[in-house]
Amino acid sequence: MNSTSYDAILIQSFGGPEGPEDVMPFLRNVTRGRNIPDERLIVVAHHYDLFGGVSPINELNRKMIVSLKELLAKEGPNLPVYWGNRNWKPYLKDTLEEMHRDGVRNAISFATAAYSSYSSCRQYLEDIEKASAELGDKAPRIDKIRPFYAHPLFIEANVCKLRDAIAATKSDNFALAFSAHSIPIAMADGCEYKNELLEASRRVAEAVGHPAFDLVFQSRSGPPTQAWLEPDVCDYLRDVKARGATEVVIHPIGFVTDHMEVVYDLDTEAKQLAEELGLHLLRAGTASSHPLFIKMIRELVLEQMSGAKPDSCVPGCCPSGRPVISQGGGQREA
Repeated sequence: MNSTSYDAILIQSFGGPEGPEDVMPFLRNVTRGRNIPDERLIVVAHHYDLFGGVSPINELNRKMIVSLKELLAKEGPNLPVYWGNRNWKPYLKDTLEEMHRDGVRNAISFATAAYSSYSSCRQYLEDIEKASAELGDKAPRIDKIRPFYAHPLFIEANVCKLRDAIAATKSDNFALAFSAHSIPIAMADGCEYKNELLEASRRVAEAVGHPAFDLVFQSRSGPPTQAWLEPDVCDYLRDVKARGATEVVIHPIGFVTDHMEVVYDLDTEAKQLAEELGLHLLRAGTASSHPLFIKMIRELVLEQMSGAKPDSCVPGCCPSGRPVISQGGGQREA
């Protein structure tokens, strides 16, 4: 496509509840098709109850979109910005219908996930395909921006956030860990998720002058018999304490914005464990609130408009890791 072919920008995200009454319907959306009983969801819902039933992600996305609109108004391109979620309002299908009513035919999608994996990349493509199929000919064409884990402005925004956290340390002798959402090993084996996390973490750690770091994972789910990426952040805290550490800085580099997984798993659960262990725990902020992150979105939009799409997704990339079963003469993932 040439630079005049796109007529809108779409922000795609995960979505989150915005009140107590939203929590269980939201969790059912997230787990649809996985046969997870409500009894288990009620346990997870308690995490949201601690925060009034509100995930921070939607409000942070609103602020990000306002900042992006302001930047586009000043520096271009002069394109409207829409927003659609996978699991809560505004739902992607409803947003595509709105775009159709507004006359949008070709849009650029920016997903709020920086890395390559089924959950953070391919599933957003599938979300577009599913919503578009439901709308039929009314659906605008959507081209998704590439993973951006190594974009210099993403790295710089994370460096700024980490420096803010390091400034609050009590000494130079602290342990540094970067955290990300764990995924099943079967999923990780089919993508570059872990390698990309290591590369982004290395660049940020070196930029702040602390090249020694650990990569840890959080927020795993699923049956205990299923292998997921490790170490878990809480196991890491126990280990680093046993090695003599007294202070830890954790930077959730795997997250673009604060999710419930950040404010509960790190700010609540990990913080409580750190206090019990006698560790001083500091958590760096996520990148999306930084002006450099907003500037990066604009640069990625311009890159897409120019036709230059390095590291574009290819058919079959980032498989889910679920077994493929035959169905009606075809195949699908279980």
